[in-house]
Amino acid sequence: MRPRKKISQTQLAKELGVSQALVSLALNGRSLGINPDTYKRIWERAVSLGYLPKGMRVDSTPDSARVRQIGFILRAPLRLYIPSTYFGHVQHGLHQELEARGYRAVYLGAEDELTGDKLRNLFHPSNHLGGVVVLGEVPRPFLEELCRLTQRVVAVSARYPGLCHSVLGNEPEALNQLVRHLYNLGHQRFGWLGGNAALGRHDARAASFRTALAQLGLKLDPRYTVVLKEADRAEGAEAIHALLKHARRADFPTAFVTYNTGMAAGAAMALQREGWKVPGDLSLASADVSRLSVEGPLRITGAGTSPDKLGEAAARLVLGEGVPAEGYTDLVLPAPLVIGNSTAAPA
Repeated sequence: MRPRKKISQTQLAKELGVSQALVSLALNGRSLGINPDTYKRIWERAVSLGYLPKGMRVDSTPDSARVRQIGFILRAPLRLYIPSTYFGHVQHGLHQELEARGYRAVYLGAEDELTGDKLRNLFHPSNHLGGVVVLGEVPRPFLEELCRLTQRVVAVSARYPGLCHSVLGNEPEALNQLVRHLYNLGHQRFGWLGGNAALGRHDARAASFRTALAQLGLKLDPRYTVVLKEADRAEGAEAIHALLKHARRADFPTAFVTYNTGMAAGAAMALQREGWKVPGDLSLASADVSRLSVEGPLRITGAGTSPDKLGEAAARLVLGEGVPAEGYTDLVLPAPLVIGNSTAAPA
């Protein structure tokens, strides 16, 4: 990246105690006759300041002077300033694993902010991007454009067959464990609070939920199914409120499974405000896991892959570890059951 304040070759030479002519030769890739340590020192200082004059030969930069970077992109409409418990932990896992391997995770932007021109500028040689991790589902044309710029692309929580590598949680395993846990507690009437309605990730979880119920001879009643857009706490509260008007029915669910822990937490708060006890009157469980599964007074029972582990696995894939010599891999991670105190036997 360019510095806020431009720095000239003359200033750089003065700072390093060498001649301006020597700096010019080094930054234009002429290493012959220059002391290797001096050559390296000029480049390291120039790169650290973001110096990129016209004609600078970036491909001549010594490997030791290059900042090794892996970019990450958020799906729309997510932004860094919008809290996301799930993808925040994916970012953390990605950062930790890259740092351990001498790389830096760099935020490139949200998918809906990155035009074709912006993407091409991001892949200017001066940025030294070694690959990109995409967090969440984005339109396929956007990913195709990205893959034209770099072959090292990894999608997290989304699949693009034949286009790039991906890292996913085992959704069928997660929902099967969750349904069997509730069934073993005595629940046979279930509801579904869905979110991210337009994304394939919601459809995969909802389909896995129905399949898990069918294996036990149960069905999901569409009257007790709500699918909203954002999948946050506010919509968890909104979804359960929309169904409480049916609470006097004899077939009203005794347990609701939510798209994520955020929606479960929102539904729990809404129920408590209405005088319901969780799990005394109604059990809540989530189709993923987050800190809400292990922290706080109400720990949400959930099943899914740790988002930190998704980030760690994405870091290894984007660096080329464990990938096939040809083609792409869809890495599916285990999705264990984490039992909290939001589920119990039906009243």
